[in-house]
Amino acid sequence: MKGEIKVNEKKFSALARRLVAEHSNEVNPNHQITPDDVYIVWMCKTLQNSKAMLSTPVPDTRYYEVTYNGDKEEAYLDAYVKEKNNCFEVKE
Repeated sequence: MKGEIKVNEKKFSALARRLVAEHSNEVNPNHQITPDDVYIVWMCKTLQNSKAMLSTPVPDTRYYEVTYNGDKEEAYLDAYVKEKNNCFEVKE
């Protein structure tokens, strides 16, 4: 990763989608996707750092977080699997 990119929003978005697609294809060999299939749910940039939360149409309940550390010029990929979904009634 070092020296690969000087991150702006467009380059980070492309990097995050590529990393997620590659990981998803590794863990789901029967359901291959491209970076164009990955969608960004949330993204922000603070100073030289960027973070995005992403998902895919693959029905494996995985959710992804990609972080770019601008000081170290490194990107990190975290993958999560939904464990539970509870509904709570909230009345005022």
